[in-house]
Amino acid sequence: MTTKRRWAALAVLSASLLLVVMDLTILNVALPAISEELRPGAIELLWMVDAYSLAVSGLLVTVSALGDRWGRKRMLISGFALFGTASVAVVLVDSGAGLIAVRALLGVGGAMIMPSTLSMIRTVFTDPKERATALGVWSAMAALGGALGPILGGLLLEAFSWHAAFLVNVPVMALAILAGLILLPESRNPRPGRWDALGTLLSIVGMVALVYGIKHAGQPVGWIALTAAAVTLAWFVRRCLTRRDPLLEIRLFGSPSFSAGTVAALTTSIAMAAMMLLLAQWMQLVMGYSPLETGVRMLPTAVGAFVMSPLAPALAARIGARTVLAGGLLVAGVGFLVLFVAPSPLGYGPVALSLLLVGAGMGSLAIASAVIMAGAPPEKAGSAAAIEETSYELGAALGVAVLGSVAAAVYRAHLVVPDGLPAHAVQESLGGALEVAREAGAAGAALARQAQAAFTDSLAVTGAAGAALMLGAGVVVWWLTPGALALTDHAEPGPQESGRRQEPAER
Repeated sequence: MTTKRRWAALAVLSASLLLVVMDLTILNVALPAISEELRPGAIELLWMVDAYSLAVSGLLVTVSALGDRWGRKRMLISGFALFGTASVAVVLVDSGAGLIAVRALLGVGGAMIMPSTLSMIRTVFTDPKERATALGVWSAMAALGGALGPILGGLLLEAFSWHAAFLVNVPVMALAILAGLILLPESRNPRPGRWDALGTLLSIVGMVALVYGIKHAGQPVGWIALTAAAVTLAWFVRRCLTRRDPLLEIRLFGSPSFSAGTVAALTTSIAMAAMMLLLAQWMQLVMGYSPLETGVRMLPTAVGAFVMSPLAPALAARIGARTVLAGGLLVAGVGFLVLFVAPSPLGYGPVALSLLLVGAGMGSLAIASAVIMAGAPPEKAGSAAAIEETSYELGAALGVAVLGSVAAAVYRAHLVVPDGLPAHAVQESLGGALEVAREAGAAGAALARQAQAAFTDSLAVTGAAGAALMLGAGVVVWWLTPGALALTDHAEPGPQESGRRQEPAER
């Protein structure tokens, strides 16, 4: 494949990522308008956010393995088509349940798109140095999608209904299909082995149960789901370790640097998912910014990441991949900490600084992707991509569920609901409290100020939790990553590549 064609293929793959990330961030800006029209309950609102991640998390392993066998280009083009179809279906939505279904269908398309882009980069760019650069560009496109999503969402919501935030995907998907058919090469595992039907079932049930259990932690149904997840995923891992051609190459974790990259992806996704959702609400419901103004004010994260991601490989060549990867997590941790130590009342200035530092720290994820993909042989690129993308999607669900629960607990603890007002509606969410305040007459103004102050406090405490998570991850990643690791060389081989392991008989 010629150099010109390789970089043209990267443009298509990066554009795919750009659109999927845009779709996620557009939803954050559109949530208030969606809530106003559809009036979903608290559980429905949570599922609107998490349905996408739930579908992606449950299907990533299966779809990645199918792509390795069926063809990664075919899987990617099919994902484009499904993503576009689901985006058109939003015009039929008139309830919270309908939007959840559309989000789930978008998740299926996302599961087909995301790992295919990564695994194809691994196979198209065989030179480690070129691949590191390509993954830096890929990560930068994710940052650009994070920037364009809120801004585009704000522009669309200024002129149209919230449906436009989904319909904008349709023409882009059509162009992606056309460009992909022309520019992308087909690639697949030349020795795929037998399909593991039981492993497929275990992976889907286990991941869905895990995410569902996290969402309902503390409730009986949540504990049942987590128990089911533990049993099925343990069975799945054992099955993958005892098959010659596993559905997911778990042995990749035998590489410490591969594990370090995965830890970086998981923890960053946990912290970012929760904070971006909270900040979008804080800017609109506390500061009073419009959706468009909110999108513009969230730009510092994308600016920091967009600048640092392409520079990260060159920086790693100078000071070491371990320093850049762990240092990026520490910088992001300091960014989250700014929200906690900023003087009260919290204003946009400290928030902008926080977003810029977090975005710059996220540039290290270009190194994480390079380390993860370098640690996998080309025929196992689908497994490596599935593990990385599962880390992102599972992290998003964990972030919203766990850190979101921390924010909700702090918010409720700082509220004193006046007698005669519906306490449940006030304590359920800031949006609910402001709606009650609008109908409460003279007492409403004080309630609104109290609810906004409580939400701001919850944002600060969640920032501290995110900082602790990122700083802890930075220490772990530093410990796991070999000091001599260079991105211009292949990562150290895991057990599956050493040639010394005796293959077990296939079950």
